[in-house]
Amino acid sequence: MAKKSKTVFVCQECGYESAKWMGQCICGAWNTMVEEKLVEVQSDDKRRRGKSGICPKATPINQVHSGDYTRMDTGIAELNRVLGGGMVKGSLTLISGEPGIGKSTMIIQAAAKIAEKYGKVLYVSGEESEEQIKMRADRVCEGDMKNLFLLAETNMDVISKVEEEIKPAFLIIDSIQTMYSEDLDSAPGSVSQVRICGNMLMRIGKNGQIPVFIVAHVTKSGDLAGPKIVEHLVDCVLHFTGERNQELRILRAYKNRFGTTSEIGAFEMGEQGLLEIENLSKSFLEGLEDGTEGAMATAVYEGTRPLLLEVQSLTSPTNIGFARRTALGVELSRLNMILAVLERKAGVSLVNQDVYVNVVGGLKPEGTSTDLAVALAIYSTLKGLPGSAKMIAMGEIGLTGDLRSVQNAEKIVREAARMGFEKILLPKKNAEKIIEIPKGMTLVGVTNLKEAIQKTYR
Repeated sequence: MAKKSKTVFVCQECGYESAKWMGQCICGAWNTMVEEKLVEVQSDDKRRRGKSGICPKATPINQVHSGDYTRMDTGIAELNRVLGGGMVKGSLTLISGEPGIGKSTMIIQAAAKIAEKYGKVLYVSGEESEEQIKMRADRVCEGDMKNLFLLAETNMDVISKVEEEIKPAFLIIDSIQTMYSEDLDSAPGSVSQVRICGNMLMRIGKNGQIPVFIVAHVTKSGDLAGPKIVEHLVDCVLHFTGERNQELRILRAYKNRFGTTSEIGAFEMGEQGLLEIENLSKSFLEGLEDGTEGAMATAVYEGTRPLLLEVQSLTSPTNIGFARRTALGVELSRLNMILAVLERKAGVSLVNQDVYVNVVGGLKPEGTSTDLAVALAIYSTLKGLPGSAKMIAMGEIGLTGDLRSVQNAEKIVREAARMGFEKILLPKKNAEKIIEIPKGMTLVGVTNLKEAIQKTYR
């Protein structure tokens, strides 16, 4: 069935609309009326992103306000950091993580702080009752929570009506796989249901300028469960990681339309909920001791801050079959490349040695600046040479054995000096560019892996 349309005349100067053409507009301009056809829009069309019953018009980009001016403070500094400075109004954020990792705890803490600062917050749960959410809120939240509204519901049409009545400043959906729409007969969590529920949430968020948090399930492998349409639909994808038997939790952004995806947020799980870790480097280096074989400190630059880490390695003779290579926090292909360079360029034979490498703390650092520390830790444990707890090694190892420079080396040097380190082994190109060397810090610039080994264990 063809859609009905009507013709109007619009002034190009002031935007005045008239049903008839006029030589002179009411603003005084002559011959500025242009004919336009407006298509009739159905008010009950749920597939549209625009407002119901309103025909959309294109807006010049210089008249659109930037989202940087409409960010909301979540009250959690580490969450703000990962989001790029806070939540953007009208944005959809998807957060995932294994069961029991702390997703709901972090969200209820943020909801309570936002409700106290900005007004009403609507927390919709399709998995827990209102009493269960209240019990968690009493345990981990502080202050007045009178503006925090709870709703145990899975019908998106009902949720949409409640949202229109309350008009919250922040909306939470836990979880998208439990939601459904009456327009479809398929089960909740199916591709069609997730698509239509996601579109409805996007319409609520964009039209009302409401930030929406969507919780999603994960599979056994840690990937998002269900269709990929959810990841493409939202503005931000956050992933919560950590070992359930440890206190450290890491929040990382895998997609962010309003900020970088290299930022991480650090939390500690305690009795009072999630606590922010201000000095993350200190927590990663707690067990680093002087004279330990197979341990080496290194540094990476995550987002807007340097991060110091400890790399541990262990080698043992291979008894049966091929040598084993195991890596936690380091890509296995990267480890195999480092071992090949050690053998060809440094004369270190590891063909009959099982090699185990671990980045302490469970973090998987991005980039290649940890290559040198991994190689030195392997050499240390193989030769039985003790390492120094006051030295940091960083640099990318090339296939030729040369060391390539790393980014933000000067900021890493300052952070290392603040943490009490006295010596940094780094690529020579980085050492030559650093102008201000902190007091008590020694920079050792090296050009290749063989030279780095000689200057470390001479």
